Amino acid sequence: MVDTDTPVGAGPDPVARPRPLPLWVAVVAALAGGGALLVAFPPYGLWWLAPVGVALLAAAAHRRRLRGGAGVGALAGLALFVPMLAWTNLHTGYLPWLLLSGLQACYLALLGLATAWVSPVVDRWRWSWPVVTGLLWVAQEALRDRTPFGGFPWGRLAFSQGDSPLLRWAVLGGAPLVTFVAALAGGFLVAAGFRFAAGRGTTAGVRGGWAPVAGGVAAAVALVGVGLLVPLGSASGAGTATVAIVQGNVPRLGLDFNAQRRAVLENHANATIDLAARVAAGTADRPDLVVWPENASDVDPLRDPTAAAEISAAADAIGVPILVGAVLLGPGPGQVRNTGLLWLPDTGPDQTQMYFKRHPVPFAEYIPMREIARKVSKEVDRVRSDFVAGTRPGVVRAGGVTLGDVICFEVAYDDVVRDTVTGGAQLLVVQTNNATFDEAEARQQMAMVQLRAVEHGREALMASTVGVSGFVGADGRVTGATGFNTAAVVVRRVHLGDARTVATRVGVWPEVVLVGLAVAALVAAVPARRRRVVSVDGPVVDGGDPLPAGAADAEER
Repeated sequence: MVDTDTPVGAGPDPVARPRPLPLWVAVVAALAGGGALLVAFPPYGLWWLAPVGVALLAAAAHRRRLRGGAGVGALAGLALFVPMLAWTNLHTGYLPWLLLSGLQACYLALLGLATAWVSPVVDRWRWSWPVVTGLLWVAQEALRDRTPFGGFPWGRLAFSQGDSPLLRWAVLGGAPLVTFVAALAGGFLVAAGFRFAAGRGTTAGVRGGWAPVAGGVAAAVALVGVGLLVPLGSASGAGTATVAIVQGNVPRLGLDFNAQRRAVLENHANATIDLAARVAAGTADRPDLVVWPENASDVDPLRDPTAAAEISAAADAIGVPILVGAVLLGPGPGQVRNTGLLWLPDTGPDQTQMYFKRHPVPFAEYIPMREIARKVSKEVDRVRSDFVAGTRPGVVRAGGVTLGDVICFEVAYDDVVRDTVTGGAQLLVVQTNNATFDEAEARQQMAMVQLRAVEHGREALMASTVGVSGFVGADGRVTGATGFNTAAVVVRRVHLGDARTVATRVGVWPEVVLVGLAVAALVAAVPARRRRVVSVDGPVVDGGDPLPAGAADAEER
């Protein structure tokens, strides 16, 4: 039986109050939702399953008690993050992987709790269900992107849409808007499903059957279709440049790539010298710039004459600047800096054009609360020197090209990338080292580069030690992608951009507005949850929504 009460002052016409799913069904739905979200991301790339995953989690949490909503959210989070972040386990052991996955799952637990909390509102105002679902997802990601220790934005819903028409929404509001639209589509699906179930279980005043299902699916598909109509930014207007990515590869994958740092540097120097020979022979285009990846020189070339000589030999041979990913010692004892350093032919390093990574990764590049962390895992002692954060955006001027340089995981952070564009970047560059991870991690990272290119109307590239490296157009399309764990050199002519997209101009404001509306929805649920309504059909639970007979047990769980 379905509850069709009309609380005094509730506003809308009599509506069906869908029962919470039976506990076992909710558990299955939550796990399936997390699985659907997982395969929406690379390397699987089934982006259209992201709204399905959102819908399954929303259905599992709806009208449950708060602890039940948090529980199913946690299950979905574990189903998503444990396999997604398995690349963190390749060389560090199980504990860091499971701790990180569990922490990320906690945010989906909060999302499940919030979904349960707003259930009275979306029951009374059916049109709000898709919107509230989208708002709660943006709020959850905004919190996860910033906490703790600066956050970990990996697995944002927007990053699953690299090959989706929904990616185009990034040009208007960046990653938060893409997440909102993808979750909005999921909200339409779950609203249609519950409406269908309600229509089958009630009589007068409630429309049921397949019509609401068709309507919900049509609305979700329409969002995808509208995405195709969103105009993209243009990377033209500032000329072109020919850029070479050098992927030198490493002798062995794993954390001990540091022990191989001389060989890694030689690989990148030799590959660049080989490119110079092919240019001289007329079999390759002469680049205007060469990009080496993060950790291409883990020997500080400003202090080590041998390393400096190797890089200079490569720069002199190719005759153009090289953006070198280097680790520099200092500024204090026990400290290092992850750096993008411009190296010029004939003259050597240009220390006026350096970028120091602004967002080092906690527990990987530096250890907060080291003594406490050591009690959890001895693996923290692998990080012997703490990386010091830079303070300025990665705007590097390499001859006639202004680069927006970000290093590795920084591509996941909205402000770090945007600051380079507002600082004048004409081409986005992501220097990364995937030798400690695997191909899945590299492809997930490339999807982030795709979003950033569309968001800011800039062509982009990702240069990795081992792959995947490649170029990305302002439309999000990847070209010249390399294989993983192989040496490669890719040369492409790129368009330089100088215009600013709507997303670049408005910056963080779309996220601020969406989070503000999410908070408003949570506050609006307070009086609805407190309202006590007498029902002949069953008991009143969780803030005053009467349950149909026999449904109390499911709600209690």
